[in-house]
Amino acid sequence: MTTATLHATPATAPSGRVFRNLLRSEALLAWRSGAAVFWSAFLPVAGLVVIGSISGTRTPQDGLGGRSVLDTYLPILMMFSLTISVVTLMPPGLAIYREKGILRRLSTTPVSPSRLLGAQATIYAGLGVLVSVVLLVVAVAAYDVRLPDQLVGFALALVLVGAATTGLGLVVAALAPSTRVASALSTLLFFPLMFFAGLWIPRAAMPSGLRAVSDWTPLGAGVRAIQATVDGNWPPVSSLLVMAGWAVVSGVVAARTFRWE
Repeated sequence: MTTATLHATPATAPSGRVFRNLLRSEALLAWRSGAAVFWSAFLPVAGLVVIGSISGTRTPQDGLGGRSVLDTYLPILMMFSLTISVVTLMPPGLAIYREKGILRRLSTTPVSPSRLLGAQATIYAGLGVLVSVVLLVVAVAAYDVRLPDQLVGFALALVLVGAATTGLGLVVAALAPSTRVASALSTLLFFPLMFFAGLWIPRAAMPSGLRAVSDWTPLGAGVRAIQATVDGNWPPVSSLLVMAGWAVVSGVVAARTFRWE
């Protein structure tokens, strides 16, 4: 990571300027790594194309609540992109900064923990949200998936689930003392999060008790909310509240437990 721009910024510089410099630097590094683009962007879009190209995946099925396989997995692929980006890729990156002493050097600049975490969240969550929009556009344009009637509800659900998953990623990034620990914690989070999102067992096929548990997880609530908009309805208020709760609690924990070294 290059911190020259940040060190050149006077301590009295406006906070907006400091954040923009930090955001620009972090975005450039994320783009150069290539991992974020491949895992968060290419893989979910490729998955959508594969599912959409298989015969019968656009036919409604009783076992999926009257939805097609493509309709069912569209919000799940959105959750996959967000989770890979902010839970799997972001924490190890910050852990590397901590191991190499970069965070300690940043602590002598006008950069506060909230600004650093905010820049990371903006980049990685922004990528996940952007890919989710691309997935929707491709599904609608290429595979005749229904455009959500409640676009405002869709946008609200996407922002909230992005905030909730980002909060979890920031907690891992704040607490993990090393890259190895960060990667292990990220992996431990990824699989149960995606399980309750319905990656292996779609929510419509889950037993009622398991689906009820899923409703209280950030990705389960996210899939439920986005699926509702695709079905032409407003997202359930309970799902929106669950995602907002996860976002607030995890964000506060991340900000209060962040360590420079």
